[in-house]
Amino acid sequence: MTQAAESERQKSGGSAQRSAARLAAVQALYQIDHSATSSDAVLEEFLRFRLGDSFDTENDVAPHKNLFTEIVRGVAAHGTEIDEAVGTALSKNWTFDRLELILRAILRAGVYELESRTDTPARVIITEYVDVAHAFYDGQEPGMVNGMLDRIAHSVRADEFGDGSIGG
Repeated sequence: MTQAAESERQKSGGSAQRSAARLAAVQALYQIDHSATSSDAVLEEFLRFRLGDSFDTENDVAPHKNLFTEIVRGVAAHGTEIDEAVGTALSKNWTFDRLELILRAILRAGVYELESRTDTPARVIITEYVDVAHAFYDGQEPGMVNGMLDRIAHSVRADEFGDGSIGG
């Protein structure tokens, strides 16, 4: 394998590991919300028993454990502010409490990354979480995730979109 081919393989592997970490984080956040178990207990369970060499068995990808841990801990630490951002982005006909638990988990993780992981472009984060939504939903939900994260991204990272707008 040429050096360039190996470098490309590592880059795509790293991307797949980050995608797997996001999927695992959403599942952990769902479990935390659903069972009212502490984030530390769920993190330990995932890290010790669920996130082995391969989490995404279809693609045989081991998740990036540091990113997984950062997302789960970050959402736990900043939950109130994240939930407020999600609630503000909802249409007037919806409240945060009406969102399904898995949708909440997807949005919470996405908002955490938009607010905290400025080393990752907003459009990449949005695309990643739309892909996560597709893993759980076949209907309108991925579009809802896209719209809400885009609205929030335009607010918290207006400079990346070049329009200087706040709120979309």
